[in-house]
Amino acid sequence: MKIAILGTRGIPNSYSGIEEFAEHLSLGLVQKGHEVTVYKASDHPHKNDRYKGVKLSTHYNPEKYIGASGQFIYDLLCILDTRKNNFDIILQVGYTSSSVWSWLLPRGKSMIVSNMDGFEWKRAKWNFLIKKFLRVAEKWAVSGSHFLVSDSKAIRDYILKTYSKDSTYIPYGAYKITQTPSPDILTSFNLVPYNYNLMIARLEPENNIEMIIEGTIYANDPNNKFVITGSTATKFGRIIKKKYGNHPLIIFTDGIFDREKLSALRYYSNFYFHGHCVGGTNPSLLEAMGGYCLIYAHDNEFNKLILGDNGGYFSSSKDVSDILLSQPRKTLDQPFLKKNFLLIDTTYSWDNVSEAYSKMFSEIVNGSNPKPSYFTSH
Repeated sequence: MKIAILGTRGIPNSYSGIEEFAEHLSLGLVQKGHEVTVYKASDHPHKNDRYKGVKLSTHYNPEKYIGASGQFIYDLLCILDTRKNNFDIILQVGYTSSSVWSWLLPRGKSMIVSNMDGFEWKRAKWNFLIKKFLRVAEKWAVSGSHFLVSDSKAIRDYILKTYSKDSTYIPYGAYKITQTPSPDILTSFNLVPYNYNLMIARLEPENNIEMIIEGTIYANDPNNKFVITGSTATKFGRIIKKKYGNHPLIIFTDGIFDREKLSALRYYSNFYFHGHCVGGTNPSLLEAMGGYCLIYAHDNEFNKLILGDNGGYFSSSKDVSDILLSQPRKTLDQPFLKKNFLLIDTTYSWDNVSEAYSKMFSEIVNGSNPKPSYFTSH
């Protein structure tokens, strides 16, 4: 089966969760015998035309010269290229700028499947007009696709209620650590095991980073430093680094894509704070579960559908400070650490995710409707 993946900046991941998803899914599909092409931006650091058996189709991205509008040009070039190939399946994993061109997708040759991701129009960084456009883009993505995928049951319910169109539930995946990371890795960050808390995320307002920072400062515990791993190149990232970068309890590491370093940071953190509130099954939350993290997540339906009772929740900076001042330390080995760890094997493994997509694509190509879900509730 010939499969194309559109809507990312490319693989291997050097940007965010959606690229991480595209990387692991494409590798899993190749291992199952499929021919997979991932579309890649020209400014991606990986310059080869293949990555571990995945074909890479590189196209010009002028975003660094003309801003976010450059994404529309990049997506147009990618979509036009799909018309030259006889793909069986075209999977869109990002539709915010590509759905404008959805009428150009080669529907006569290919089946179009869109992963609806999260509620992009809820992101705080967008102004009113952009949010309005993103609502329309969402509608275009729904109407312009043969089939839809929702990575969260909450997203599936929303799509069904809003557009009267069903989608297949397939969450994102993660790997769990296979051995205890070396604590020596922490020395490069001037950190001591279990004397810091962690967040790995894109630095955007809707990830509630400032809420956690303010709670950390209010608690004022020298054994509870807050390490923020994510690129500060964003507008909001520059703002909060300027505002809090010199505080002794706040540490910015910028983006880290070395899995060995990330595993050590997760494993030896005391609390892992997950502040995402507008997405579905967020990859960084699953990675924290697989990294043996003691997780406290923002109190919303997306996070609760994944964590359930296997974590704690916060909705204000006071909640964060209360957690830091009164909750037990990770070294007491909370039972839900092991439950989350097991879930990565039984439910949220990348093998399960790629198998679900492979089954869904096969059913679509064979003329059948895919199942509502390939995952059992946990």
